[in-house]
Amino acid sequence: MAVDVQLVVDCAEPLALSRFWAAALEYEVEDNDALIGRLVAAGMVGEDDYTVVDGRRAFVTLAAIRHPDDPVHGDTGIGLGRRLLFQRVPEGKTTKNRLHLDLRVGPERRAETVERLEELGATAVREIEEPGVSLVAMLDPEGNEFDVQ
Repeated sequence: MAVDVQLVVDCAEPLALSRFWAAALEYEVEDNDALIGRLVAAGMVGEDDYTVVDGRRAFVTLAAIRHPDDPVHGDTGIGLGRRLLFQRVPEGKTTKNRLHLDLRVGPERRAETVERLEELGATAVREIEEPGVSLVAMLDPEGNEFDVQ
């Protein structure tokens, strides 16, 4: 049986980076307000552990996005399908990613997608045109590499 996975991204600012990637992938930012409320009531989370964004509580050190068509756990707001989790780490990015995302939009949507991603804060690094490969290499707002194919 196949194994479900989620991609975890170490970063400096989980809330900001999750919103970038939610817009980039047309995913939804997870709503953890109810979960945080229960954890606060149980004394497991303090005021320093969350902030308020758009009137909803959100964890300061963790933020996730999910595919809009996938199921969500009703009690926690956590996505049960395609999901990216962004977690704060103390160290900054120092080398090339060992893993990156390829956004496969097709040649007819590549230019408009790159432009949209640049407006969101990404940086186009180079275009690669080789036999069998056509893509734009980019960096997200924290310098993580990804490609638009």
